[in-house]
Amino acid sequence: MLYGRNAVHEALRARRRPVHQIWATQSTLRSEGWLQSRTVDVVDADELTRLAGTDAHQGVCARADGYPYADAAGFLAAEAPLIVALDEVQDVQNLGAIARTAECAGATGLVIPERRSAEVTPAAAKASAGAVEHLPVARVRNLADFLADAKAAGCWIYGAAGTAEAVPWTTPDYAGGIVLVMGAEGTGLRPRVADSCDALVALPLAGRISSLNVSAAAAALLYEIVRGRTTSA
Repeated sequence: MLYGRNAVHEALRARRRPVHQIWATQSTLRSEGWLQSRTVDVVDADELTRLAGTDAHQGVCARADGYPYADAAGFLAAEAPLIVALDEVQDVQNLGAIARTAECAGATGLVIPERRSAEVTPAAAKASAGAVEHLPVARVRNLADFLADAKAAGCWIYGAAGTAEAVPWTTPDYAGGIVLVMGAEGTGLRPRVADSCDALVALPLAGRISSLNVSAAAAALLYEIVRGRTTSA
């Protein structure tokens, strides 16, 4: 059950999964032009809260098929792919925020582990402002194995970390195929995943807080990669 104006709107625009039924309040139906060409059941906000299971529905929800996960191998077949991989990031809000940035930055896709990771839930779809409907997301059994496959396909692997071994975020040139790996908040990258990286990169922290939120760090790193790739093109 998708909910939120952007999440529902982008699911309809992307057409990657069927949307079977839409509910909205009368005021939302009047204010959202994209709804007016659709068959919509008009209900009150309390009924939307019941249907969506949350009051964060923004006046609209929709019943859709389950999320269509992509094949991670397909990402590696792209020319000079830009892939974001999440190492056990378990907060759906962070998953959604990272997916939104990755989609806006033109990433090829997002990779998450099958276990101990947030999934593309309705909450993640809303947090992404519907970006998950356009950005392919793949689940893999073992993230380190996927990184090995990415290396074999000619990609460079960069892991975000604040360790002494990390180089400044502006040091790599980010040309060619890239996988950016973000670790879970608090624990960071697992040792085997960190060992799979060609380099660890660190953002400068000039304040008193010791780390950024993982979605904020992903945004900064992704756009540095985009800047580097644009400059070298």
